[in-house]
Amino acid sequence: MAYVVTDKCIRCKFMDCVAVCPVDCFYEGENMLVIKPDECIDCGVCEPECPAAAISADSDPAAAPWIALNAEYAALWPNIAEKKEPPADAAQWMNVDGKFESAFSPAPAEA
Repeated sequence: MAYVVTDKCIRCKFMDCVAVCPVDCFYEGENMLVIKPDECIDCGVCEPECPAAAISADSDPAAAPWIALNAEYAALWPNIAEKKEPPADAAQWMNVDGKFESAFSPAPAEA
């Protein structure tokens, strides 16, 4: 079992989860983070740290659509091991629904 990041992270990207992850299994896209499933040790410390409630156990039925996306983009995006500042407008996006269709970017984070 592992944890996955859902669409609630899109345009929020608070990164509190990155600060507590003991194995650095987060990968950073332009406007979202993902978890590499084969690196996640299922410790669960990241889940309560996310202000946007964007992290779920992969056993949660609501997480099912995000399992493949996390694996796919973790293979493409750079690893992130230290917390960065969230986007300036992160709070405005926190409770927006349907962000994947309207705001997801497949681009990796800029170095």
